[in-house]
Amino acid sequence: MSLDRVLERIDSNFDHFVARLDELSRVPGISAQPTPSPALMRSAEMVCEQMREVGLENVRVMEIEATHPYAYGDWLHQPGKPTLLLYAHHDVQPTGRDERWLSPPFEPEIREGRMYGRGVVDDKAGVISHLAAIAAWIQEEGGLPCNVKFIVEGEEEIGSDHLEEFLAQNSDLLAADCILLTDTANLDTGIPSITTRLRGLVGADIKVKGLRAPLHSGMWGGPVPDPVMALVQILARLVDGEGEVAIPGFWDDVRSPTAEEKAQLEALPFDEAGFRRDAGMMAGMQFSGSPGASVYEKLWFRPVLSINGLISVPVKGASNQITDCAEARVSIRLVPDQDPERCRQMLVDALADDPPFGVEVEVIPGPAAPWWSTEAVGPAFEAAARAVEQGYGAGCTFIGCGGTIPFVTPFSNVLGGIPAILLGLEDPACAAHAENESLHLGDWRKGMKATAILYAELREVL
Repeated sequence: MSLDRVLERIDSNFDHFVARLDELSRVPGISAQPTPSPALMRSAEMVCEQMREVGLENVRVMEIEATHPYAYGDWLHQPGKPTLLLYAHHDVQPTGRDERWLSPPFEPEIREGRMYGRGVVDDKAGVISHLAAIAAWIQEEGGLPCNVKFIVEGEEEIGSDHLEEFLAQNSDLLAADCILLTDTANLDTGIPSITTRLRGLVGADIKVKGLRAPLHSGMWGGPVPDPVMALVQILARLVDGEGEVAIPGFWDDVRSPTAEEKAQLEALPFDEAGFRRDAGMMAGMQFSGSPGASVYEKLWFRPVLSINGLISVPVKGASNQITDCAEARVSIRLVPDQDPERCRQMLVDALADDPPFGVEVEVIPGPAAPWWSTEAVGPAFEAAARAVEQGYGAGCTFIGCGGTIPFVTPFSNVLGGIPAILLGLEDPACAAHAENESLHLGDWRKGMKATAILYAELREVL
């Protein structure tokens, strides 16, 4: 095998795959839309077209009832060699506030070395990273170093609720020796990373109602309570003065970092000014959470509560009135060893308990996704570290992820505990899930090379 030629082929093919990413990112495959979604079917079909183009076989759209479609393809011509199960997803988040996009979300645009558009980094670049690596191997060597099966999901952004069922129905088809899951982040631009832990997620919606209709605030204000103020009081008591979750019992099962883990966190590079800039924090804004915990510990080892939505009456056009009702969406990120079902119930109970002024409260439970962690030890992880270091030309870091990626646990449950290597292309500036999502094209090229190298590395150790 000539790895150098394969990597050169990635360079020569790069503009072609930039065009393929542009093409795929123009499909508005928002999985929050109800099934069946013509856009997501078109997205799955386009992924299949691109799979066939690079030389994958047995390519097809796969569906189970009431889900958005998957795309599948494989290449299985290395008897006796390991089989890699590649995972990515083709669905995307809603666009958010369209007026805040500097270019239309489904019309990708390249500016100063980054491609901007909804889904470009989360996770369509992940899909095409594997296709570029596969194309380079087949074009230069006539085949891949090992066997691959590639599954591209269509409902990751809404929680992968049916993924475990899908995997169970297709366990023989998807049997493999190692999973490469491509949907995480690097510590920073140019610093390649392998993710070894993810936070879980629980949530709930709360609706507060106190009046049959809005009232004139001057005629009724005083004796008649404000339902919006009641909601604000309910939300405020969920956290303490430092912004830490204050629900009784919520911290009982939190696994604190070990001395070794704390040392690893302290060894990671951290640029506070850059972090503040990438987060868009206002000047003078302080960090929340326990002062004794580092930023990385807060992101990866500690639960955090967020108010994701809050609505009563829009400010524009509001009059001097007492609003009759209000509602909010609350979520909490979980960490080892918290039980998602127990934590969701604690959140629901805290929202419903002792309503201020006796307002009517309805709480609707939301998701309950588990956390995940693994020990990055063994030949597969050593091979992955070598591959990303060679592809990026920089040392590999092992990191956590503050987000929740629902697909990891189903893979671990159904596929028998085979190594799961989490790689990705997001960086702190990418604004995934927000307006002006973007992909660093230089890191994407390096990620393609790391992927191609990893196929060869894993062939030798699995």
